[in-house]
Amino acid sequence: MTAAVFFGCAFIAFGPALALYIFTIATEPLRVIFLIIGAFFWLVSLLFSSLFWFMARTITDNKDGPIQKYLLILGALVSVLIQEMFRFVYYKLLKKASEGLKSINPDETAPSMRLLAYAFMTLVIILLHVFWGIIFFDGCEKKKWSALLVVLLSHLLVSALTFISPHYGINLVSTYIIMVLMGIWAFFVAGGSCRSLKLCLLCQDKDFLLFNQRSR
Repeated sequence: MTAAVFFGCAFIAFGPALALYIFTIATEPLRVIFLIIGAFFWLVSLLFSSLFWFMARTITDNKDGPIQKYLLILGALVSVLIQEMFRFVYYKLLKKASEGLKSINPDETAPSMRLLAYAFMTLVIILLHVFWGIIFFDGCEKKKWSALLVVLLSHLLVSALTFISPHYGINLVSTYIIMVLMGIWAFFVAGGSCRSLKLCLLCQDKDFLLFNQRSR
């Protein structure tokens, strides 16, 4: 039972992200490099967020009470701001490198349910970061600053739902609604259309089929 729960939650959390990696990134070495660099920037942003949290905890002498709640809210806010700042830096780095790159081609019921909820939340956070990245980069490219603001505010909202609100069921549903909206937005930003989606679902997209044949 424990192994089944582990693998089930792991596939829920990382299955779609793994599929995206296999079909859109793994076939192109350059995209793998971009992925690693992006992961590095994200880890560095988390490092700075952790340093801020450590210093804030040290200043407050690890006191319990209402101050910890406000500290958690402030920590989530600073963490989101740092992540979005590093996302912008990553975009600038890719922008500067683009010209050079163009020349290069039962007793366990309760714990199991909690783990399942964490798995679904991990899944939605991974996909949201993919969608946020697409929208954020497009906003930077086209100077649509309102798109950047939406990414920032939705990131703050998801962080608040994830780390602050105690209502896990409502949080999960709300976060998935945000993910669907961001996914639709990212789909059209990336050049998708209702027609291309229909052709893809009906396996009639000739460009997609030819790409897969070349990849094999």
